[in-house]
Amino acid sequence: MEVAFVGAAAVPAAGRTVRRAAGGELVCTAAKPRLNTQRSTEIFEQAKKLMPGGVNSPVRAFRSVGGNPVVFDRVKGSKAYDVDGNEYIDYIGSWGPAIVGAANDEVNEALIKAIEKGTSFGAPCELENELASAVIDAVPSLEMVRMVNSGTEACMSVIRLMRAFTGREKLIKFSGCYHGHADMYLVQAGSGVATLGLPDSPGVPKSTTAATLVAQYNNLESVRQLFEANEGEIAGVILEGVVGNSGFIVPDVSFLKGLRELCTKHGALLCFDEVMTGFRISYGGAQAYFDVKPDVSTFGKVIGGGLPVGAYGGRREIMEMVAPAGPMYQAGTLSGNPLAMTAGLKTLEILRRPGAYEQLDKITKRLSNGLLEVAKETGHDMTGGSISAMFGQFFSSVPVKNFEDAAANQDGAKFGKFHRGMLERGIYLAPSAYEAGFTGLAHTEEDIDKTIEATRDVLKTL
Repeated sequence: MEVAFVGAAAVPAAGRTVRRAAGGELVCTAAKPRLNTQRSTEIFEQAKKLMPGGVNSPVRAFRSVGGNPVVFDRVKGSKAYDVDGNEYIDYIGSWGPAIVGAANDEVNEALIKAIEKGTSFGAPCELENELASAVIDAVPSLEMVRMVNSGTEACMSVIRLMRAFTGREKLIKFSGCYHGHADMYLVQAGSGVATLGLPDSPGVPKSTTAATLVAQYNNLESVRQLFEANEGEIAGVILEGVVGNSGFIVPDVSFLKGLRELCTKHGALLCFDEVMTGFRISYGGAQAYFDVKPDVSTFGKVIGGGLPVGAYGGRREIMEMVAPAGPMYQAGTLSGNPLAMTAGLKTLEILRRPGAYEQLDKITKRLSNGLLEVAKETGHDMTGGSISAMFGQFFSSVPVKNFEDAAANQDGAKFGKFHRGMLERGIYLAPSAYEAGFTGLAHTEEDIDKTIEATRDVLKTL
């Protein structure tokens, strides 16, 4: 609705914009009220005095999209609620674990019962066997697993295992792929490192990363050249089965199968980092979805149902190198703790129910296709897609096949404005153009409708 004010002295009310109409009249147009984040801002200002950058993980910062982070008060289902009372449709889901919905009633009920028995034992418990069995049963390549406390810890441990088993030191990773913040992986890493535009991290010795070789994702020839130049020295290759830390990037199946052949030919191990993709793009992970069998794999997020967890596993002969069965040492006081095991077991039980993955695929595909259609309708270049409960889009006129494509072709400035516009309309997206998005079983058709309409509203303003 427009309300005309005659004369130059007219002043817009809060939440309104002013333009000059034909004839010299000032027209005050009703606009969407700005998002109230006063309490979030106060808490964040205090946090900056207590924690580096005001956060405990850089990926939570809003530096690349402008403004300050909103501070959450609670989450439920597909929604998040901040300390100022704003409601958001959440497409981060605690960065992946909330695949059955945040604060799921069944998971919570199981956790309450587990808490009554104790939060940590520091001794074996049967729940460890149960979750290990569930993971092994689901993932084609696994014969044994070791539970840890985070994806970073899983990826740090698996490279030690790959080196111990092969007796070699060198590792091939891919530019823009993120495998946690362990020293040997902070070479052309994605995720928060890419978002913040940081170089290889200070504090990481050159000697530590000297054995880390970097290839280009979806470029099999770049891997072949590294093997030929380092014959007999490469312990293994690690990659994200679907990249989620340079934005959502899908592998060519021929690329994955080519990696399997190269590793077999050169006596190296192939590792799928399934921390993000495990139990998300299919119950058996990326390796089941693409029908490629790695030697070892890492997991996290979903298998802990929202609690801190990680795991690595593979063929029995490889895993029996791990202490106390073998000589490769790795340990963790809280590894396999009963709360994480309980939440993971209940989450996997829900995902095994008939129709779960069909629903995830349906809702996510509708969201992804809707975003692309709205972008085309409003005259914006956008590319992207989805697999099951994982999706992503780039403001780019060309398909993105690797980190180099993402860095060279996407419009980061436009993404920043888009992110803020969506936030103001109650849509919570990752505050980085280099992160994938996540859906879950709690997302509804109404959530998708609102998101698509918000996208249309925002893109019309850019």
